[in-house]
Amino acid sequence: MPAPDSPLTVSPDRLRQARESAARAGIQALLISPGADLRYLTGYHALPLERLTCLVLPVDGEPFLLVPALEEPAARTSPAAALDLEIVSWQETQDPYALAAARLPAGATVGVDNHMWAEKTMAFQAALPGGRQVLAGPVLSELRMRKSPQEVQALRQAGAAIDRVHSRMAEWLRVGRSEREVGADIAEAIVAEGHTRVDFVIVGSGPNSASPHHELSDRVLRPGDPVVVDIGGTTAAGYCSDSTRCYALGEPPAEYRRLYEVLSRAQQAQTAAVRPGITAEELDAVGRDIITEAGYGPDFVHRTGHGIGLQTHEEPYIVAGSSRPLEPGMAFSVEPGIYLAGRYGARIEDILVCTPDGGERLNRTSRELTVIAD
Repeated sequence: MPAPDSPLTVSPDRLRQARESAARAGIQALLISPGADLRYLTGYHALPLERLTCLVLPVDGEPFLLVPALEEPAARTSPAAALDLEIVSWQETQDPYALAAARLPAGATVGVDNHMWAEKTMAFQAALPGGRQVLAGPVLSELRMRKSPQEVQALRQAGAAIDRVHSRMAEWLRVGRSEREVGADIAEAIVAEGHTRVDFVIVGSGPNSASPHHELSDRVLRPGDPVVVDIGGTTAAGYCSDSTRCYALGEPPAEYRRLYEVLSRAQQAQTAAVRPGITAEELDAVGRDIITEAGYGPDFVHRTGHGIGLQTHEEPYIVAGSSRPLEPGMAFSVEPGIYLAGRYGARIEDILVCTPDGGERLNRTSRELTVIAD
């Protein structure tokens, strides 16, 4: 079910900041369709339909929210109604793209929402002949990646909610149960412990723990199995959780213990290194170097982390090749992993927020390997 509209996403300042950022980028208008960017700017959790819903945000001129007539009641009862924002409804026999184009300068350069459906971007292209389309994402991500104190608090609450689920894992991880059965119990608990939506549940047991994005299967948990549990959801405030912990059903193989000790050192070193000014690639290297020195370098197959907020994955990405320096308010995961194909794997993941003097870890459950006796 969709997350409810969030009062945290309502601020006239965000519309102003978006217009100013667009102007600096040489963009004359932003076209924002349903999704996280629309929620960020207006608080409206619009349904992604074949009918066009679009925030039209000119640099010069008044912004307006274009909605199908049958969606107008929902738009007018959403947080968007609290903004100084005209809501323009269109009828089934009207062309909404022409309505939007009529209010924009000829030949305008428009920033199109990164997740706008292709059919809609092409319809705008036809309605704005001589214009140019660029991605709006680079403009909006610069605003969204720096969280306000209210957003950080929402992420703290999301982190605490997913921690409560991890703290109950011994209720469900049992020899003889399937990953799918365990996953169903976890999904129910994600909602019960404070989320309005389950975003994902990964339960990778035994050799399946070596697949970072493993899908729930009918594999039955066995004695000695390592189990990777990566879970997340969206809270009523619209902000996401994401945390990974590792478990073992009885004593795991000795090599797994060694692997996990290396991974634990790497993840703890990375979380301790978070501070303003360190670049994303430098933070990635802190853990990657430890893992490589221990002989597992080729088995760390993904980036260290991703930003989080209204989406589980957003800017900034903690990855080699990114020279972006961390700044206070940036929230992201730190989740190194080691995966031995066909045998087992492990990942430890916390959400952190960069603070003026370091980093705050939002997930507080133990990062130690949790052994569950059958």
